[in-house]
Amino acid sequence: MAYFLQQLINGITLGAIYGLIAIGYTMVYGIIGMINFAHGEIYMIGAFISVICFTALGLLGITWVPLALLIVLVIAMVFTAVYGWTVERIAYRPLRGSSRLAPLISAIGMSIFLQNDVQLLQGARIKPLQPVIEGGFILTEMDGFAVHLGYIQIFIVFLTVVLMALFSVFIARTDIGRAQRACEQDRTMAGLLGVNVDRTISLAFVMGAALAAVAGTMVVLYYGVVHFYIGFLAGIKAFTAAVLGGIGSLPGAMLGGLLIGLIEVFWSAYFTIEYKDVAAYSILVLVLIFRPTGLLGKPEVEKV
Repeated sequence: MAYFLQQLINGITLGAIYGLIAIGYTMVYGIIGMINFAHGEIYMIGAFISVICFTALGLLGITWVPLALLIVLVIAMVFTAVYGWTVERIAYRPLRGSSRLAPLISAIGMSIFLQNDVQLLQGARIKPLQPVIEGGFILTEMDGFAVHLGYIQIFIVFLTVVLMALFSVFIARTDIGRAQRACEQDRTMAGLLGVNVDRTISLAFVMGAALAAVAGTMVVLYYGVVHFYIGFLAGIKAFTAAVLGGIGSLPGAMLGGLLIGLIEVFWSAYFTIEYKDVAAYSILVLVLIFRPTGLLGKPEVEKV
């Protein structure tokens, strides 16, 4: 039971990170009906920016952890928001009126470009980061096995819950959120009613990129390493989480992220770690067979 509880804590922590990345996928799909395959690289760039910022703050003597975290999060979110806006302007907006295949290929090309760009600028070696948030406490101990809850795990889950609450209120209560929901239902009619569709779509990319930056910072703090290829793997898993929860549903993206994190951790703990990804994708296949819209997704209604 103690071992199970420890893996549950680890799975929720990892799932929170996947959920934040998955929100970016589901936001873009909900508005324009396409998958932003460069989103994983945005998350990777956010992780690299976090390592650079933490290193620079250490050299400047800014070692108070709350202040350093705030500065790093703000800088990472701003930089990745610019990247998200650029991806939309270059890879999507010029091709918005073309076939659905063209933006897909463009996004894949942008993903490869960003990945190789970071590899050339930062090198192919793993970049380490010294622990920033250390310590924790023992929840319980059974048969000599101690269940440890780290402060970094508490911080990750707490920050994820706060961001999800603020984001949900933002989408539900603000003019920008109403504009995004209008564009999700019918972009043409939203434009006729005065909604700036181009700006609304750009803001969706920007907000998704900012949340991906938070996830990148969390990964750096949690694992202490980053390299140029983490965006592809995490992006595929977050995309899987978005589909599993119901692509286009924000609560579904978070639920899917938690499920993917739990499946990955529990499979690694109780079975062979080499097949943890196979287990996650197998669950996805089963869900899509019996519920094609995902767990919280709604079937599309044909417009007359």
